[in-house]
Amino acid sequence: MGFLRWIQRRGRPPRRRDDKELAALTERVTALSPRLRLVPHYEKRLASRLGTAVEAIRATVMGLPAPREASEAAWADDPLIHAYFGTPADVTRAFSRSPDLREFFDRKPQVEWAYAVLGMAMNERRTLGVALEGEVMHSDVPQTLVSFSDYQVRICAESDAALRTELVLRMLDQLAIEAMARYAAGQGRRDTLERELGLLRAQLRLYERQGAGLRSMVGGEVVDGTTVQAVRDEIASNDSELAALGHAGDTLARQLECLGEVLGDAANRLHVERRRIRLSQVNVVLPADSTVPGDDLELLCAHVPGDPPVVRWFSIVRYARAGMLSQATLLDEAARML
Repeated sequence: MGFLRWIQRRGRPPRRRDDKELAALTERVTALSPRLRLVPHYEKRLASRLGTAVEAIRATVMGLPAPREASEAAWADDPLIHAYFGTPADVTRAFSRSPDLREFFDRKPQVEWAYAVLGMAMNERRTLGVALEGEVMHSDVPQTLVSFSDYQVRICAESDAALRTELVLRMLDQLAIEAMARYAAGQGRRDTLERELGLLRAQLRLYERQGAGLRSMVGGEVVDGTTVQAVRDEIASNDSELAALGHAGDTLARQLECLGEVLGDAANRLHVERRRIRLSQVNVVLPADSTVPGDDLELLCAHVPGDPPVVRWFSIVRYARAGMLSQATLLDEAARML
């Protein structure tokens, strides 16, 4: 697949021979809504923004740290793996319980290592602990304890390069999903505005006609000019918001434009937060001036847009087939926990 090599290129400007690769990516981002391909020249209308999105995403993915080995041995040697898991056995259990990782090894019997994204939830808890200040041990010292849970391994590949390519494609998929959600939300807002607009116009007509018919003869409540003007202002506001949502007549063209807008804004919609933190051996956050032994770590956090948005901490790792526990062992462990 030539477009995978195009994604992996570093710093090279697009060339004409990339047209096929760009076309393949265009088909991918429109796969969730294939009717978009009915819009005339849809490839050309997406080309520049899709290229911008790929470059922004590629820069983010290629800037991620190198894979770390995840294993029981690494728990003792790698401070980051040590921080992620409470015990060496937790490493093996977390990866062995991943259906996607097991399926990957079953599908690739010749592969001894899987390169994967380890996703986690991070919890920070304020507690009271013991701390050494100078030569004096103090108790009931406020501390922040960090822990990780909800380990998930879903994206696996045979190599680091293949994994990063897959990440670029998954991020493009996410942008396409977000564009569909944004368009659907806009359509829902349009329907609401149009209903409100119809009611407001009917109300305004009633107000303006109050001087006609029987009311002029028998009298009654008179609506002042301020109320009428308020309704007119509301109508104008609704008209303006409807105009900003675009014309409803060509829905496919509008949906394609929405996809293009999201792709063009990829750099602001998909980003990775890097958090530097110093942790003790028991995952207590240490201040910069602390004399307690600890490790300076860089944690990665992905902000995934959606409703609701998702925040997940992650690391690129490699895991050995030989480290997988058998299904029978996992069942025995589960039975002992009951």
